[in-house]
Amino acid sequence: MTGRPSWKSPLLGTFVLSVLLLVGVSGWLLTDPATTRADALRTGGLAAGAVVALYALWLNDRRRKVEEGRQRTERERYELEALRAERDRSRVVDERFAKAIELLGSEADQVRVGAMHALAGVARSEPEYTQTVLDVLCSYLRRPFENPHLHEESDPEAERELTVRLTAQRLIGDLLTTVDSPGPGYDLDLTGASLEYFELTDRKIGTLIMRYATLLSSANLSRSRFTGPAWFTKAVVGTGRKRGRFRCQGTVFEERAWFSGTEFGSLADFTGTEFRGEVSFGKAVFAGYVDLRADFGATLDFAKATFGEHADLRVTRMPKSVAFYNTFVDPKREYQLPPEWELATVDGRVRLNAAEG
Repeated sequence: MTGRPSWKSPLLGTFVLSVLLLVGVSGWLLTDPATTRADALRTGGLAAGAVVALYALWLNDRRRKVEEGRQRTERERYELEALRAERDRSRVVDERFAKAIELLGSEADQVRVGAMHALAGVARSEPEYTQTVLDVLCSYLRRPFENPHLHEESDPEAERELTVRLTAQRLIGDLLTTVDSPGPGYDLDLTGASLEYFELTDRKIGTLIMRYATLLSSANLSRSRFTGPAWFTKAVVGTGRKRGRFRCQGTVFEERAWFSGTEFGSLADFTGTEFRGEVSFGKAVFAGYVDLRADFGATLDFAKATFGEHADLRVTRMPKSVAFYNTFVDPKREYQLPPEWELATVDGRVRLNAAEG
């Protein structure tokens, strides 16, 4: 505002006050005959300079507060912009996710493949979406599906659907963390899923549910780590393009591993695997060669299991307890056993039992 009286200026007031102090103090000291003029002027100058110094300190403090206020305003504006950008990014991600889910229901197989890749892209850009994306891919694989390799006649539509499902399987493996990564691992629910060439090598998994699942051709879980329980109850390892083989070499099961009622149509290889929790092969059917040179840290159940081929059962670490009940073997096959186990003929049938004595 123009026309403001200049005497209200702090600088002018400071100048006037310093002059008054200079004149007043110097004049007062000159009334003393013992004080020289030079000493009086020096003392008056110090008093005037003190006022100027106080003004400078006040001015610096005012500038500091103004600068702090400006920085605070800038910081709040930056935080507001960051929050707005985060909301916009989350909205875009949500839209991408919703669009991919919508496309996953398309009748065109190539569109479904693209939708799965879009979901995987969301999980890679936003790790908090990973478990949700895995749940969606597992849900797709749980849909009813009859593999065309179970029949002699080819079915082009089923072959195209199989291609989509193989894409889902591969993306699941890609999204899982590596075996040496921190954390417990992501969960997979593949209950009743029909899978072919299923592979989870060198991956960390939390809880795995594969009850009543069908694993065709080769299934490979080697060198993986399961931090939660693994359920293979009544799963079937069967023939697809190739003979059904189950490879689980050097794998670590930190909790329960349940293979009760599982049917292994061909090779079942557990070489070097470490079972730290309870293990059950109760009512399991081993139609092919079995290699169980594994490490068992808890209990092992073989009740009503059936061995129809050669088997190497020389476990590298004996479990705390083993349950044998009607565990039948083929007498025409060769079985390599630890000293604690033996084969015994009961009622004309050969069974696997704990050694007496």
